[in-house]
Parts: sequence; structure tokens; C-alpha cells
Amino acid sequence: MSAVRVAMLGCGTVGAEVVRLLREQADELAARVGAPVELVGVAVRRPHKHPELGELLTTDSSTLVTRDDVDVVVEVIGGIEPARSLLLEALKAGKSVVTANKALLAEDAATLAEAADASGADLYYEAAVAGAIPLLRPLRESLVGDRISRVAGIVNGTTNFILSAMTATGAGYADALEEATRLGYAEADPSADVDGYDAASKAAILASLAFHTRVTSADVYCEGIRNVTAADIAAAREMGCVIKLLAICERIPGADTESVSARVYPAMIPATHPLAAVDGAFNAVFVEAEAAGQLMFYGQGAGGAPTASAVLGDLVAVARNRVLGGRGSRESAYASLPILPIGAVPTRYHVSLDVADRAGVLASIAGEFARHGVSIAAVRQTGDGSTDGSARLVVVTHAAPGEALAATVDRLAGLDAVRGVESVLRVEDLGRKGVTA
Repeated sequence: MSAVRVAMLGCGTVGAEVVRLLREQADELAARVGAPVELVGVAVRRPHKHPELGELLTTDSSTLVTRDDVDVVVEVIGGIEPARSLLLEALKAGKSVVTANKALLAEDAATLAEAADASGADLYYEAAVAGAIPLLRPLRESLVGDRISRVAGIVNGTTNFILSAMTATGAGYADALEEATRLGYAEADPSADVDGYDAASKAAILASLAFHTRVTSADVYCEGIRNVTAADIAAAREMGCVIKLLAICERIPGADTESVSARVYPAMIPATHPLAAVDGAFNAVFVEAEAAGQLMFYGQGAGGAPTASAVLGDLVAVARNRVLGGRGSRESAYASLPILPIGAVPTRYHVSLDVADRAGVLASIAGEFARHGVSIAAVRQTGDGSTDGSARLVVVTHAAPGEALAATVDRLAGLDAVRGVESVLRVEDLGRKGVTA
């Protein structure tokens, strides 16, 4: 059969690996697809940096994605624009699309899906979440007959490396970030990673697929790891826990209807949970479904070769559809469940306070928790040996709505006996379906 012709947008770390694999595995890919897979053009901004691609190179992306001799467009440039406009042009022209663009999908997947439906083209994006780990296709296809209750895990390698280093060495955040940058795990500007935005984009994609509801990055509560201290790491260890930056997407039952919660934040999890053992730049995600139970997906979540592997997997699937005349899975957003704001989501909390070491302090603090309907599960108080009579008080709560806890902390900060709120961290059991009590 005639070749499936591929145009590629971008040729950075991931794109270069895609080109290499297309060339090195050409015969095997042709056998798997049922036709040769031929790269016919690569759009880049600086052609002089890619002399090995020769006549394949172009700076005219718009013309490339609508050329008559292109069947599939692979996008690895990232960002919102011009990626969105180019992919919409390609889809409207009937070209199938493979993209690794998590930011675009989290912001406007609906527009791309509608364009794909209108033209009969495919839209695949396995590489947008968790690199080489096959995660999105199981959600979209393998588990489509099941009811997913929760998807939770570690989806950002940079932050996991930093928190793992802090846990292993006792280092502070700044030192661990410096080490991650030196080793190439963190970008020169690490904001997207350490502030949680990268994980939030991925959470939006996961929630959309798992719950058949359109969820965008704007719907995801996002909190990064900049404020996690060595003292927090030590406090977690005292509780038999570790701290991980988690992306959590789950169904929340309500009196009249279910809601969806999608959130990203650092949280304490039991050291006995499999996610606690995920160290370095690796990713791991738990999926909980009614019939299938708990499933864990683990592997390298970033990097040129792992991400390129996911891109090639999508490309083979799209190319097969072209050869056989079929179509891939379409967007499923029939449920349209409401998004629950973070203030209404019940979670356990670990609250560390610097307090005056005198009689009656614990009672006044416990009274504020009770006044806001936040039930206390455990309290630990220790004097720090200081001459000014201060002590450290740790309160661990049962599950409480975020707004109730926030109101409690605001009131605590105003008490004479409280010299400072040192930290507030969430505690996630992850051992049972639904919210822990």
C-alpha cells in the first residue's frame, strides 16, 4: 500500500528522538502499520540547527500541515500558540494529529476534539501525560467499560526528584532544587514544575478521560512544593509518611449528584503505600475502578526517548487507522459532572503551630477546631527547649472541607497563644476509594 506520510512540528529533544526512531525502525514500523511510514517534512524555527534533515526542513508550518502529501501531523513544539492554530488547520484539512502538548490539551482539548470529529480525523495524545507510561489509552479504551472512581499519583519527575532528595538527605528545598538543576532534571526556570502547573495540566487531561467530563487546567486547584521545608519532611517521617506532589482526580458523592475534584498539591502519604517508594524522576499513577480495582502505572515520565516512544505508539495507531479505514476513540464528555471547588473537598490535614508553652493553650486551639467543625484525630506537643517558653504543637485532623480548615487556620493565627502557623499539609491515605475519614 502507499505510504502513510508524516509531517512534524518541532524537532527538539523529543522530536529528534521521533525522527531517529522513524528512521531506525522503518521496516518494523511498516510491518506493524501495514504500509511504510514516511517523514515528508519537519517545521522548525532555526533550520541551521538540523542540517541532517536536509530538504525535509521548512519554516512554513502552516503550509506544511495542509499539504496534500501529508496524512498525519505530529506536534512536539509545546505551548498554546501557534500550536493550537496549526493543529486546527491540520484537523480541518483532514489530517490526523498526534500531539504531546499537555498545556494545550488542558486548556482547549474540546476545540481540537470537535475539529477532529467534524473532519473524521484522529486526535491522539498519549505522550502528553507520564511520558512512556501507557496511561491515557487504558483510561480511554481498556477501562471504558468500567467506572473509574479515582486517579491519583506522581506525574512530575522534577518535583519528585526534589522531594526524594529532601527525604533521603535532609536537604532543604533550595539545595535540592540546585542539585536537580545541576543534573538536568530541572529547567533554568523551574516554575512550571515546582509551582505545580505541569502536574495540573496533566490532572485536567486525566480527569477529563476518567470521568467523561470536560476539565480544563483552570478547574484544577494547584499548589506547588516551594514551601515544603526540611522540617515538614521530618514531621512526615515522624508520622510514618513521606511527602509527594500528588495529582488527584476523583468522583465526590453528593446529596443530589456526583461532582469531580481535580487538584495538585504536596501531601503526606503513608510510607507503606507503593507511591511512597517512587523516587527520583520517575512517575507512578494509581487508577481505582469499581470492577478492575486498583491498577498502578509506573515508569519514566519524561525525557526524549521515553516521550518519543509514546508518540510513536500513537503514530502507529493513527497510521493503522489510515491504512484500514478506521477511526480511533472519540472524545467522551457525556457525563458533564460539575467541578467541586477545593474549599468543598474533604481532606485530612497536618497543622504545625509554634505556640506559647503554658497551661490552657491546647484547650483554646482545640476550641477553634471545634468551632469550625474540624474534628481532631491526634495532637502532639513538645517543648523546643527555648528560653522564651515556646513549644511546637502538631494537630492532625479527620477529613474536613478545605474552607473549614482555612477558616480555622485564620483564627488560630490571631490567637495570642499562637506565635505562628509553621505549616499546613494535607494527609492522603490513598488506601481506600473515596475520601478518607
